Amino acid sequence: MTGIRSISRRRFLGTGALGSAAALTTRGLEQVLAAEAHRQGKHVILLWLAGGASQLETWDPKPGRPTGGPFQAISTNVPGIQISELMPRMARHLQHTAIIRSLNTKDGDHGGASRLMHLGRRDEPTVKFPDLGAIIARELGRTDSQVPDYVSFYTATEGRGTSLGQSGFLGARYNAMSLTQEQLPANLRRLEQISEIDHRARGELRDTLSDQFMRGRESAAAASQREAYQRVPGLMASEKLFDPSGEPLSMRALYGETLFGQQTLVARRLVEAGVPFVKVSRAWWDSHGQNFETHLELVSELDQVLDALLTDLQQRGLLERTLVITLSEFGRTPAINASLGRDHFATVWSCSLSGCGILGGSVYGKSDDDGNDVAESPVAAGELFATIFQAMGIDHRKEYALGARPVPLTNPGSEPIKAVLA
Repeated sequence: MTGIRSISRRRFLGTGALGSAAALTTRGLEQVLAAEAHRQGKHVILLWLAGGASQLETWDPKPGRPTGGPFQAISTNVPGIQISELMPRMARHLQHTAIIRSLNTKDGDHGGASRLMHLGRRDEPTVKFPDLGAIIARELGRTDSQVPDYVSFYTATEGRGTSLGQSGFLGARYNAMSLTQEQLPANLRRLEQISEIDHRARGELRDTLSDQFMRGRESAAAASQREAYQRVPGLMASEKLFDPSGEPLSMRALYGETLFGQQTLVARRLVEAGVPFVKVSRAWWDSHGQNFETHLELVSELDQVLDALLTDLQQRGLLERTLVITLSEFGRTPAINASLGRDHFATVWSCSLSGCGILGGSVYGKSDDDGNDVAESPVAAGELFATIFQAMGIDHRKEYALGARPVPLTNPGSEPIKAVLA
């Protein structure tokens, strides 16, 4: 397995506007990036609800049932669809959202389930597959982009090790820019003791040495590493995108002053500038005890953040080209335990898709009356990923060549859910 190429040739999207972006002022760069992002491109924002959010306190309530808990269901602006009363804002905003209520992924372990819901399948002993973000970056990223292709926020400690993702056989070029300590990327600024002239000279020297090394060699790993380094000047110029302090106070208040809210605001800034994939993680939903107090806090926050994001994207003309996903590694048990908690449950649970390529105001699949089993249309991880790819205009049957082996984006037999696609 010495190399990787795309069998269906990736289209090249060129633009002269970004060629000199590193020389622009920060404000000028932001304007150019925003204009370019509006001109073309699709994006994904994944709101990762780490630890396992309860479907019964979000998208699939069971009021009045023994498993229902204390919260009621409320009607939405789409006739016939109800969601938890903890989501009153989204109840007014469901015309852009499809709910999938019949995920059956069979893995109730945090580590294994997190990897499954990042990769859409299982790694093999000799193959590390790329995660969703890496594939979106590969398919929708641009070779001349001045912004990252894949950004991941995970600043909590719980569950971080199982949720950082991987680029797998795609190589370093498609690794996430993972922000785990600070909201701003580390080591992005040029050191004050190094002049701009010296900085440029060092980069030119590195390029020369890299070119010499690559002569006569064919190495996908080395080529990926070199391409990653070549993008450094543009990435350095994009630092301002990660700072929401320049946004109007009204916009910051719309998302809420929580870290999750402000990071989601940054996610909007990033996709507006052309970043194909941004993941914002909110931990920790693992409510084995005091499930209802935990979800009162976390679902209320999610409701505000998700409503703000969809409203903001729509007002900027970005929602039709941005897919917003809420997803966990699994759901919570219908049965309420002795600690008034819900445990891990991967037999029937829910997620949501909003925006680009999605038939809003729709529900797919059904759980039984108490939420113990799938009653209609079970959905596996591969089918969810195929649906996401289809919504983004990516053929889920497309294959990469890993050496002599063809590797499709989803496992054979995984088909998109047509009922939730526009």
